Amino acid sequence: MSVKKEAGDFSRGPVWKQIMNLALPLTVAEIVQLLYNIVDRIYLGHMPGEGSLPLTGVGLVFPVVSLVGAFTSLFGQGGTPLFSMARGAGNDERASRLQGCVFSLLALSSAALMALMYMFHRPVLFAFGASEQSFPYARDYLMIYLLGTPFTMIATGMNGFISAQGHPRTGMLTTVLGAVINLLLDPLFLFVFRMGVRGAALATVLSQAVSCLWVLRFLTGKKALLPLNKAHLRVKKRMLGEIVSLGVVGFIMKATNAVVQVAANATLQQFGGDIYVSVMTVLNSVREILSLPVMGITAGGQPVMGYNYGARLYGRVRQSIRFTSLAGIVYTLAAWAAVLVGARQLAGLFTSDAEILALAPRCLRLYFIGFVFQAFQMSAQHTFQALGDARHAVFFSLLRKVIIVTPLTLLLPRLGLGTDGVFLAEPVSNFLGGMAAFITMYLTVYRKLREEEQGEKD
Repeated sequence: MSVKKEAGDFSRGPVWKQIMNLALPLTVAEIVQLLYNIVDRIYLGHMPGEGSLPLTGVGLVFPVVSLVGAFTSLFGQGGTPLFSMARGAGNDERASRLQGCVFSLLALSSAALMALMYMFHRPVLFAFGASEQSFPYARDYLMIYLLGTPFTMIATGMNGFISAQGHPRTGMLTTVLGAVINLLLDPLFLFVFRMGVRGAALATVLSQAVSCLWVLRFLTGKKALLPLNKAHLRVKKRMLGEIVSLGVVGFIMKATNAVVQVAANATLQQFGGDIYVSVMTVLNSVREILSLPVMGITAGGQPVMGYNYGARLYGRVRQSIRFTSLAGIVYTLAAWAAVLVGARQLAGLFTSDAEILALAPRCLRLYFIGFVFQAFQMSAQHTFQALGDARHAVFFSLLRKVIIVTPLTLLLPRLGLGTDGVFLAEPVSNFLGGMAAFITMYLTVYRKLREEEQGEKD
């Protein structure tokens, strides 16, 4: 077996080590990817003389960022598990066609999203909770940020194929390079050229462009096990259906994030005004950072699960499920403890505004009460997705975000809880949605894998 083949062979060695070899670089890569927007918020939150409005404006763009991420997941996360299963089954031709199809879908959808948002940005931003005071900041950031949509979607969506070919560290370097550039450009544009939110957005776009070029350079180079093939860029209807049917899980997870963010911002604007939209921006920033390790662990388990499922090594699939679940639970408990102890310090990372700092710690503690149950949700979701069970994955995404948290976000404040109701909706949905998803995964997937493993032995 060649060195290249061994690098992407997940049927050998300890399962936990295989997962962590993928999860650690993926987590670092995701952290670095998040820095594109996090760094913007940190600098804007500490920018003198502007108050909380720049932070509010960036927060209002969150749903757009989530929507871009949703379409990226629709095609990227839809294609990579199929790619892993095809490789595990020894069908490199199918794997290569899947990779090319995903690239074309990302390029086409990014152009369409960018055009639509330019056309309808004003009504969209006001629907997202903008006021006359915060709208100019949101508009200025969005108009430039949208230019980077193709770079963002291609870099993020295609980076999964690098990890699935056994090169997670290369995927990590993809985002590290862009984030370092963003980190350097942000203070230059904000404090030297005094470009305000436009400067923060421009730094992000330029950084995303570099990441995109880096990904394409690898996938068209000699180090790729299956280089991106021009002959395989055609979008075929049947393959599109397979990608979308599986990628709809990630799409719904991120698209429903946008729905929840819109509901939260609009409700907070009604019950608390711009200052509470800024507080929610801080909470979202903290949540995104603290969620990344558990996301990295569960995402690292996906190629291992998919490969071993395709190779009919069901015992290794079950080991993957056990490890990702336990590791996620331990981590989220530790993260919750960190919020309880250091809520003010975490909020202070993103703003020096005294009014926000007076409100944010209490809101953080409410918001993170049920954070541990996010590990149950994510373990189940990624297992369903890795094994091609789109039906369950879609249902539980909709259950938590659309059926539980969005109605609670709108209802609880009107039952006398005010702004607290918005922050309490998240832990309630984490508990109900997370436990329902995990129990179903155990009963319908984990037990079945055990039976199939026993049947193989018999």
